[in-house]
Amino acid sequence: MTESNQPVIARRAGRVLLVDLAGRALLLHGGDPARPGLRWWFTPGGGLEPGESPIEAAARELFEETGLRVDPAELGESIRHEQAEFSYSGRDYVQTQDFFLLRVADWQVDTAGMDAEERLTITEHRWWSTAEIEASEELIFPADLAGLLRAQQAEAVPEMGL
Repeated sequence: MTESNQPVIARRAGRVLLVDLAGRALLLHGGDPARPGLRWWFTPGGGLEPGESPIEAAARELFEETGLRVDPAELGESIRHEQAEFSYSGRDYVQTQDFFLLRVADWQVDTAGMDAEERLTITEHRWWSTAEIEASEELIFPADLAGLLRAQQAEAVPEMGL
């Protein structure tokens, strides 16, 4: 975080771990316009609007950032609840966020719904396998995304009775 004299901003967020049939997760690539040399990969999602719940924000952000519209109920229960600290545009944030899992057969990302801030900060997207995430030296958030993805894949495999 930065060492500004401004108060830390507390916010809530909803995020989506979007996984295709091959077990790959969709990640967005972007950064902070205030720090142009720093880029990272992250799951779709973002902060709550007034009156929104984390699951509603996750569904809205998924549509804005990828074009995939889902009913919030399709996201099910949160698969992770965590707190993240970061700085953005010279401000420090403590973000309490919930992650929701959504499996899709396939999806072609459509960024037409992005707002001005998203267009400024999100520059590309890519489907990542667990192995690619583990082997990458790029910044990927959450930092233990490979483990989270692997755990979700293990839960998706039906019991074989062995």
